[in-house]
Amino acid sequence: MAYAVCRVPVAPLRAESAHRSEMVSQMLLAEAALILEESKDFVKLQCLNDGYEGWCQRSQLAITDAWDNNSQTKLFTSDWINAVTINNVPAHVPAGIPVLDAENAKHLSGVLRIDYGKAATWNTTNVKPEGAAIRQRAEQALNTPYLWGGRSVFGIDCSGFTQQVFRFFNIPLLRDAYLQAGQGEVVGFLQEAHCGDLAFFDNAEGRITHVGILLNDHEIIHSAGNVRIDKIDNAGIVNVDTGLRTHQLRIIKRYF
Repeated sequence: MAYAVCRVPVAPLRAESAHRSEMVSQMLLAEAALILEESKDFVKLQCLNDGYEGWCQRSQLAITDAWDNNSQTKLFTSDWINAVTINNVPAHVPAGIPVLDAENAKHLSGVLRIDYGKAATWNTTNVKPEGAAIRQRAEQALNTPYLWGGRSVFGIDCSGFTQQVFRFFNIPLLRDAYLQAGQGEVVGFLQEAHCGDLAFFDNAEGRITHVGILLNDHEIIHSAGNVRIDKIDNAGIVNVDTGLRTHQLRIIKRYF
């Protein structure tokens, strides 16, 4: 099998093999994917971390036939922005970049060499998903702009935000809100919510279109315009700046 590893801080994944095509997600530096199809300038990928598919520009990828998915690292960059070098060239990468394990770093050494330098790292091996830690990690992204398909502090969408926060606690979430809603266990009432439960919201057609992280039974942090903390009640989200109701609550799920 052939694999592709992201060689830039953040790379767009597009719906089609064209620059003008919609960005549906992103790959972060050192994330790997299975190659499904190739064109001249783009490669269709299936991301190993969440199974998501999309087309990525070939020049933003390192191609390898050797990749050990069983030895995936539990270390991730921890600070909002982290200084590294990529093939001896300085770069700044966002929080949540995987630190390559020795085996896969060796496989890539001929095409991609990442020096993490003094970047702070977060080890998910023994981290417990406690409320205070989840809140601290989520609030690190406050004021990050909303970006459709985004997965980093350079720009992030609602499900990319929840996925990235949960990554730090070794809880693998799928990519889109409606997919994440199929994971976890149902919480019957908002008043029973714990910090770290996810709240999902639907549109007029009943389709789940939004997700956020509950901080308690009356506050939610989510990406809507920007990553922000708003009020929530049994009907949904109320914007703290405008007082307007913005999202209709559908279901609450628990993952730990």
